[in-house]
Amino acid sequence: MQTYAGAWAAIADYLEAIGTEVVFGLPDDDLALLRALEQKPTRAVLCRDQRNAVFMSAGYALQSGGLAVCVVGKGPALTNALTGVLEAQSTGASLMLIASGTGTSRVGTNAFQELDQLTLIRPLVKWAYRVEHPDRLCWALERAAFLAVNGSPGPVYLEVPEHLLEAEVVRVKAWEPPVVRYFCPDEGTLAEGLRLIRASRRPILLIGGGMRRSKHRKVLERFADATGAAIFVTASGRGAVNEDHPLFCGLCGLYLDDLLKQLWAETDLVIAVGSRLEETATLGWDAITPGTPVVQVNVEPQGFSMEYPGERILGEGLLTLNRWLRELGDPGPQIVSGTSLTLGRWPENPDDVILSRNTKWALIANGLRQAARRAARTSLARMRSTDRIRVAEVLDAVDTVVPVDRILVQENGLQDMWSYFFPYYSCGSDGGSVVPGDQTSLGFGVAAAAGVKLAAGEKPVVAFAGDGAFNVFRSDLKTVVEQGIPVLYVVLNNGGYGWLQHQLALGKGSSSRFSFASDPSKNRFWEVTHPGLEYVRVTDKGSLEEGVRRALAACLEGKVAVAEVVVSLDDVPPGIQGAQGATLTAEVATVEH
Repeated sequence: MQTYAGAWAAIADYLEAIGTEVVFGLPDDDLALLRALEQKPTRAVLCRDQRNAVFMSAGYALQSGGLAVCVVGKGPALTNALTGVLEAQSTGASLMLIASGTGTSRVGTNAFQELDQLTLIRPLVKWAYRVEHPDRLCWALERAAFLAVNGSPGPVYLEVPEHLLEAEVVRVKAWEPPVVRYFCPDEGTLAEGLRLIRASRRPILLIGGGMRRSKHRKVLERFADATGAAIFVTASGRGAVNEDHPLFCGLCGLYLDDLLKQLWAETDLVIAVGSRLEETATLGWDAITPGTPVVQVNVEPQGFSMEYPGERILGEGLLTLNRWLRELGDPGPQIVSGTSLTLGRWPENPDDVILSRNTKWALIANGLRQAARRAARTSLARMRSTDRIRVAEVLDAVDTVVPVDRILVQENGLQDMWSYFFPYYSCGSDGGSVVPGDQTSLGFGVAAAAGVKLAAGEKPVVAFAGDGAFNVFRSDLKTVVEQGIPVLYVVLNNGGYGWLQHQLALGKGSSSRFSFASDPSKNRFWEVTHPGLEYVRVTDKGSLEEGVRRALAACLEGKVAVAEVVVSLDDVPPGIQGAQGATLTAEVATVEH
């Protein structure tokens, strides 16, 4: 039994007991949590904006695969955090948000910053609870953490009213850390899924964000080798599989390379693991032959799409694929001589490869992958022959300079979307990626990068963003600098909100009297002078690679680095040139591709 002199003392003890290394947030002005943390090892990243604090927490959760904790005040502090919670829900980040609340005796009296916070936040979280009595606090902490990490990961919310500030809290048993529980599908659905897999001659394996954890990577590759499946990922599924694998064909939907669309037109089975099949992932699926089955594997019933025929398998993806692999009994790729290949590595001549299933389809997929890579190299060579800096060249400089185990944290603006298009950017065999969910909140990636870096250890973290997103975040640039979180920010300066300016141009050309962008040369107001910050401005091709090297060197010294690169508004990624608003009518760009 343990007695605490107030709720926040109990919370601080719980966080230490479950191994919480860092807490993000902007606490209420009673500062009770900070007092409770004074003698604890838990780090506190104190932000200037609650939304950024939640974004950072989400980044930490996505990179670590564990629970992140964020603390905010009440009333407007919570409403400012809601966009971050929405994004955490969309990305599937295991996040516990703890907020202050009006004391029970003052509810309904127009108390200072009084707000019905539960009603506001309940639609955005897996569980929301207001702790009215000190006896319920320990239970609520353990339940919230368990729900955040189990099933489909997501945010949870606890409200700690002011009357618990000094209320005695008694813990009657040892703290229980949240443990992830996995479950296998029932035998009937497993068997039906396996029947479809065995019958398929042209399968596609689609990997979603639910398979991000690194321990899944080898299983995914083994399954692709065993079935001859072409591998695609959703945006949030990137980093779950080795992108150097011979069957990896890039992202699906909105970000699909034109040369690889043939695979979707000819497939006879899609196996979607850990994906909700949201709009951006399924864009262009009308090209799939009607009636083609889609086998979906998900841990939550709400994660299934009902728009496609096929089996819906409720269970954990890793366990499901392992069960299928045992049944398939595949020895892996072979060379014509019968010698077993190293997993994921084929000889220079792919025609020498024999798979026990669907060799012809696998060779088609590999051939199209190679064609897309050649086309991208040709396109990049054309870009290099021009005077201005192209975004693909910036990505190439990052790839050349930054170590291969880097983690790219992305926004979803008009030009940073280039980073979603394989093979213009690849995570390779060792790299990672963190992206916004389908809500694509502006500023998510820039702020989340700080949390990603704290979870990533020695791995370099690069935030790839537009100037619009960076300016939304910049109130907390000083926070990241003062905290000594060495993120490399590559900021594409096109003068403003490129996506909105692009939409305006599609409708009105240059005749509109409105504008969302200005001269990039005058858009330099984010500069901060601080010994812990390195600022590099790149305006010409000749200094691009050197600018990235200088920024990386600063990060290796423990500094934050901002590499601002001036780009043009008309540098639009392939497939996005004709995209308008939510309809996302992707038309393949004829320029530079």
